[in-house]
Amino acid sequence: MKKLVDKSMMGQSWVMMDGIDFGAKTDFGEDLVRNILAGRGMCARDEIERFLSPTIREYMPDPYVLRDMDVASHVIADAVMAHKKIAVYGDYDVDGITSTAVFVKYLRALGVDTIWHVPTREGEGYGLNIAAVDEIADSGADILVTVDCGISCVHEIEHAVARGLRVVVTDHHSPDEILPVAAEAIVNPKRADDTSGLNYLAGVGVAFLTLVALNRELRDRLKNDARHELLSKINLMDYLDLVALGTVCDTMPLVGLNRALVATGLKVLDARKNLGLRVLMDVAGARHASVYVAGFVLGPRLNAAGRLDSATPALELLLTDNPLVARALAEKLDQMNRDRIDIQNAIMLGATEQAEQCCKNGKHSLFVCGDNWHGGVMGIIAGRLKDRYNRPSCVATRIDGVINGSGRSVANVDLGRIIHDALARGIVTEGGGHAAAAGFSLMADKENEFREFLEKSVSQQLGDNPITPEVVVDAELDASGATMNLVQKLSVLAPFGQGNPEPELVLNGAKLQYATVMGNGAHLRGVVRTSMGTTVNFVGFNLVGTPVGDFLLDDANINTTMSMLGRLKDNEYNGRHTAQFMLADIAVGI
Repeated sequence: MKKLVDKSMMGQSWVMMDGIDFGAKTDFGEDLVRNILAGRGMCARDEIERFLSPTIREYMPDPYVLRDMDVASHVIADAVMAHKKIAVYGDYDVDGITSTAVFVKYLRALGVDTIWHVPTREGEGYGLNIAAVDEIADSGADILVTVDCGISCVHEIEHAVARGLRVVVTDHHSPDEILPVAAEAIVNPKRADDTSGLNYLAGVGVAFLTLVALNRELRDRLKNDARHELLSKINLMDYLDLVALGTVCDTMPLVGLNRALVATGLKVLDARKNLGLRVLMDVAGARHASVYVAGFVLGPRLNAAGRLDSATPALELLLTDNPLVARALAEKLDQMNRDRIDIQNAIMLGATEQAEQCCKNGKHSLFVCGDNWHGGVMGIIAGRLKDRYNRPSCVATRIDGVINGSGRSVANVDLGRIIHDALARGIVTEGGGHAAAAGFSLMADKENEFREFLEKSVSQQLGDNPITPEVVVDAELDASGATMNLVQKLSVLAPFGQGNPEPELVLNGAKLQYATVMGNGAHLRGVVRTSMGTTVNFVGFNLVGTPVGDFLLDDANINTTMSMLGRLKDNEYNGRHTAQFMLADIAVGI
C-alpha cells in the first residue's frame, strides 16, 4: 500500500494500492477502470468481463444448494396444492417489507389465500411475537413462512407449532447456537452446515431464491391443475425491483449474485412495473433508478413508517394495484420521512452537545442518552456521531426506567463483542450485533456502569493505537481529469454499494475559488480551478462545522491549492449533465 496522506483535515489517513502495470497505455478512463479493479484484487480478464456484465443467467445458482431448500419448497407447495391459507411474517425495515412483498405477490398471483404480518418496532420488536403468532393461528392459517427473521425465534416457533402451524424459516441473520428445529425447514445461508457460499444475500435474496425453488416445484405439480395458467403468467424477474431495493437498503455486499440481482433489478425499477414504487418515485422527484435512488430516496421513505409507527403503509404501497391508494400511501410515507428528519435533527442537537463533552473529557467512545428520544432514529444518529468524531458511538433513549439504544463503530473496535460481553456481565439485559453496529437494552440504574464499561472496553481494544481512520483510495489524478468523460468511464463499475463502493478519488492541484453554505445549513458547495485552467464544482454534505468546512468557508483560504478526497458524480440539472465532485475530505501542503 502507498500512503498518500498521513493525516488529513478530517483526521484520516489516505492510502492507495501500488499501481498495476498493464503495458501500453490506451484510453485514460479505461486504463483507470482496470487499475481500480486490479487494486480491488481483480486482475484476470475473464473475471473482469464477468464483473462488468453481471447477468442473472451467469450468477444464478441452483436454489437447492441452500440447506433445507428442498424441504421448504415441498412444504409450501403442499400448502398451495391443498388450497391452504399461508401466512408470511416479515420485519419492519426495507429488507423485511420487500421480502414480505415478493412472497405475498407471488402467492396471491396464484390465487393462494395469503395473509401477512410485519411487527411494530416499539410495540413488538424484531422477530416473531407470540401474540401475533396466536392471531395467525386463530385466522385459520395452515403454514407460517418467515422472511428476514425467524432464525433466533426458538420459543416462538415452538409455540407456533404447538398451535398447529407448519413453519418454514427463511432468513439471513447469524443464527444462535440453538436453531429453531421445531420448524420443518430452516433456509439460511449463514447456517454452519450450509455450504452454498451465499452468506452475503439479504433476506429478500433468500426469499427470492425460495420462490425460484417453489416455482420449479409447482411447475411440475400444477401441470394438470386449473392454476397452471396462473403460474405461466408469473415472471419472477418482475420482482427483482423489490429484491434490488431490499439488498441495497440492507447494505449487503454487491458481489456475486447480489451484483446481478441489483443490476437487473434496477432496470426493472426503471421500467416502473411496480405501481407503488412508481408513484413513490414520482412523489420523491426521482426520475431514474439507481443505487442512490434505492438507498437514499426510496429506502428512507419506506423505512420511515417502521421507524415512527408501523411498517404497514410501506408494505401496503408495495402490494397495491390501486392508483389512488398508491398515491395516498406514497404521500403519507413522504410526510413520515419529513417528520423523521425533523425528529432526528432535534435529537441530534442534544446528542451533539453530549458528544462534545465526551470529547472534551478525552473519551475514546461516545455514549449519549436522552429522556424520551424517539427510538426509531437512534441508529442513524449513532452513525452521524461516529462519522463526525471518529469514535465508536452509542445513542440511547431513556423511557420509564429502561434504556434502549443503538451503536455504530469504527475500524479496529468490535462493538458487537463489547455488547455481548456487557450482556454476559449482566450490565445490559438484551443486546447483539456485529463489529460495526449493535443494539442494546439496560435498566436506567445501570447507565453509568454501561458508560464506563463501554469506555474501558474500547480503550482496551484500541490499546496504544489512536483512532485514525484509513481511507483506501482507488486512484489519484490531476483535478483537470474530473470530467463527464471520466464519469461515464467509471459508470461501468456500477452498481455501487457495500462490497463494491464508488471509486474513491483524490484530485490534486485543486485551487479553491469559493465555497458557500447550502441546503439546511449543514452542507456546502463550491468551485475549484485546476492546473489546466478548467473548473470543477463540488458539494460537501454535512461538512459545515467540521475542520474541512471551516477551512473552505474561510475567505483567507481562497486560491489555496489542495488535494480533495471524494467521488465523482453525474449532476443532471434541466437536462444538462456536468461532473460534480462529492467532497469528503481535503489535505493541504502535501
